[in-house]
Amino acid sequence: MIPLTLPQSLKTTPRLDHWVRFNVDHTVTVFSGKVELGQGIETAIAQIAADELDVALERVSLVAGDTTQSPDEWYTAGSQSIEIGGMAMRLACAEVRSLFLDAAARELEVNVEELRVRDGTIEVAGTDLRTSYWNLAPRVSLNRDVTGAATPKAPAQHWLVGKSAPRRDLRAKITGAAYVHDLELSDMVFGRVLRPPSNSARLNAFDASAIRAMPGVVAVMVSGNFIGLCAEREEQAVSALTAARRAASWLEEPLLPSTTEVRDFLPALPSVRSIVHRQGEMPITGSAQHLEARYSKPYIAHASIGPSCALARYDGGKLTIWSHTQGSHHLRGQIAQVLGVATSDVEVIHKDGAGCYGHNGADDVALDAALLARACARPVQVQWTREDELAWSPCGSAMVVRVAASLDVTGRIVDWRHEIWSHTHIKRPGWGEGINLLAAWHMDPPFPVPPAKDVPQPTGGADRNAIPLYDFPAQEISYNFIADMPLRVSALRSLGAFANVFAIESFMDELAAATNTDAIEFRLRHLKDSRAREVIETVAKAARWTTGENGNATRGRGVGFARYKNLSAYCAVIAEVEVGETLRVKRVVAAVDAGQVVNPDGLTNQIEGGIVQAISWTLKEQILWDRDRVLSRSWESYSILRFDETPEVDVLILSRPGEPGLGVGECAAGPTAAAVANALFNAMGVRARDLPLTPERVARAMN
Repeated sequence: MIPLTLPQSLKTTPRLDHWVRFNVDHTVTVFSGKVELGQGIETAIAQIAADELDVALERVSLVAGDTTQSPDEWYTAGSQSIEIGGMAMRLACAEVRSLFLDAAARELEVNVEELRVRDGTIEVAGTDLRTSYWNLAPRVSLNRDVTGAATPKAPAQHWLVGKSAPRRDLRAKITGAAYVHDLELSDMVFGRVLRPPSNSARLNAFDASAIRAMPGVVAVMVSGNFIGLCAEREEQAVSALTAARRAASWLEEPLLPSTTEVRDFLPALPSVRSIVHRQGEMPITGSAQHLEARYSKPYIAHASIGPSCALARYDGGKLTIWSHTQGSHHLRGQIAQVLGVATSDVEVIHKDGAGCYGHNGADDVALDAALLARACARPVQVQWTREDELAWSPCGSAMVVRVAASLDVTGRIVDWRHEIWSHTHIKRPGWGEGINLLAAWHMDPPFPVPPAKDVPQPTGGADRNAIPLYDFPAQEISYNFIADMPLRVSALRSLGAFANVFAIESFMDELAAATNTDAIEFRLRHLKDSRAREVIETVAKAARWTTGENGNATRGRGVGFARYKNLSAYCAVIAEVEVGETLRVKRVVAAVDAGQVVNPDGLTNQIEGGIVQAISWTLKEQILWDRDRVLSRSWESYSILRFDETPEVDVLILSRPGEPGLGVGECAAGPTAAAVANALFNAMGVRARDLPLTPERVARAMN
């Protein structure tokens, strides 16, 4: 059954009136710190609230990511919106319902057990006695802390949870009214920021007078390496930015590695080694076979289709910011520190942007807008260029993973080593010490770039999913932490799990081949977890996997599996590829166990999107540079999967009502990458271990 211990969200914000409000028009407003990034979370959390309160879904509105109203739920990240945010909403609504039922019982002079709730009306069955949430609201105070004493509904009582509901966010997005880019404020001007040409660049000279004299320009702000400008019209701001780029001269140094091959330079960088996990005696002596392999993942951009954007208004010493941030409360605190004002003088309101599933430029552009709004004393909209989005927003950390294993004479793995070389996988604003916002580092005087630290286990950063779920008697997981990386890095969907699962599942295939064992059978041989086994068996049956699956030199199939973070959803993937001039993924079948499912259609959407994104990473995406600067600054130099390259995707859901809901958004990434690489091997006998699997890399692996 669902545990009744309070999730962190309720420990941070325990007051019930910060979660639920009954309005005079007989509607309900619920408040969440988990924001909509295109994952359908607004719909799912509204379903949870409506179901637990027994009100029609149409009556429930959601306010999310607004620092003036919403609870602080850290970041919308880590596939925790349902696991943590959804559970917090369920427990809060269960307690609110219980309080109102107690009040109704006193007022109607009956026992609580005699009451039922239908669309917010509380009635005694078989009588005319009734009241409602709205009638009782003036007399039932929610200005109290949650206790966790109220028991949520049992699965059999759910009437909304577990059923697909239409996405609430789509209408506004289709009509062009949802995005922060479309928001207009009275007397608003348009801002742009001139970024340095490279990370090493320092402003040598800049004459702002000519820019200030341009038509429509109302302000030019220069502080250290930060150059911002505002104009009455957007095209005037764009023209002023072009002129500013010509007017600025910079001093640069060639500081980037001479190669973009991660496997070559990453392990050579200074690092500190630690043991993440050790089990059993290492090494096992007398093993029949010993194999090892090394895998790599490049730096990957978020590559949001819409560039980052924010609006800010500075009025009477108070600053209001509209942002597609994933952590409104953290961003609020960081901007207040940069501006040297009280946190109470800053408000951050979430507004939808181009979803990124990680830490892109959304927080950075919010500070840009705040600085320019204060400089020109008018509301300002700031939008990044595509070039800045690719070159300056944080990217996903590169990784090298070395895996080694020994097998006994029966073909069972007896010891396993997994060693990682990487950097931190999270430098979000508010994470750790210092200021993690780009403009703050460029201002004069600059805020220091905070020292890097990674996410500890059990969730992990670079070592996320490095500890195998498989049952190996002896295992050792080590992490070579690289404090300084050539590029700016932070959270990207699945953090280190993408590379770790890619390495583990690719190596499991290599070991299966070395022992002449079917890939599915080999995994099941080393796996006791019954839910993990069922997910693998389900996907194999759905894809009609045959024992000893063989490709035909042009087509092949491969499998990948993981339980995300070893704590969240289980996901198994079988991918079918076609090999020609390029490697193409034709069909993917996935099976997912996410515990209790709130919205099956939303879950399916998440898996489908995660698979498509992972295929793009696996086949195409990598950031390139020369000694001076990042070169991947456009869609021509940073390739992503096109619509006509997306495969057919089938998703099977193993729903488990009564089990806790498990985070699902990031669970498909690693298994998909491994399944594609394993399918390539199945088709051609070629083992490609360095991502992305471009034609050049596949050819190199063949040779």
